[in-house]
Amino acid sequence: MEIVDLRSLHCRALKLAAVTVDRVKPADATRSTPCPPWDLHALLAHMIGQNHGFAAAVTGPGNASLEAFAPRPPAADPAAEWATSAEALTRAFTGADLARPVLLPEISADYPFPAWTVIGFHLLDTVVHGWDVATALEVEYEPDDELVDATLRVAQFVPTGPAREQPGASFAPVLPVAAGAEPWPRTLALLGRTPR
Repeated sequence: MEIVDLRSLHCRALKLAAVTVDRVKPADATRSTPCPPWDLHALLAHMIGQNHGFAAAVTGPGNASLEAFAPRPPAADPAAEWATSAEALTRAFTGADLARPVLLPEISADYPFPAWTVIGFHLLDTVVHGWDVATALEVEYEPDDELVDATLRVAQFVPTGPAREQPGASFAPVLPVAAGAEPWPRTLALLGRTPR
């Protein structure tokens, strides 16, 4: 399979998410999100933990443990803590061997993915969780067409079925979408989110 280098696109996704995360204030912590039962504080804790976990998985001498991906609840300055994690992740992805096998214990404890695929997984998380934060804050969030197309391509491979109905599932069940819907609403529906 041909290696696809998504690193520059992933950096763009992080920058877009940062614009929204920078707007989060401590008073917003209990706002509801499209990721029940997480409030905004829990969602940011998940996002920060995932950034650190993916960085550890790509750069470590072995494969990252499940604990490396654990949520990291932000303290007084959520935006700064998320930015620090995003910078660590960017450094890790920039120096990554795109063909290197990487084990993501949250997905599979036995079967690694090439690093370029792992970057695609995180690109999806970044773009969609950026939308989740924006939705919680009730502000606009508009990924460009290239980001949407890349996210949709990854979303189409996210497994469906009963596992999505279990507590703690990464994504809610797929939602119906109108025929001829634009790529972004289709992407959200594939991941169990209702477009605004």
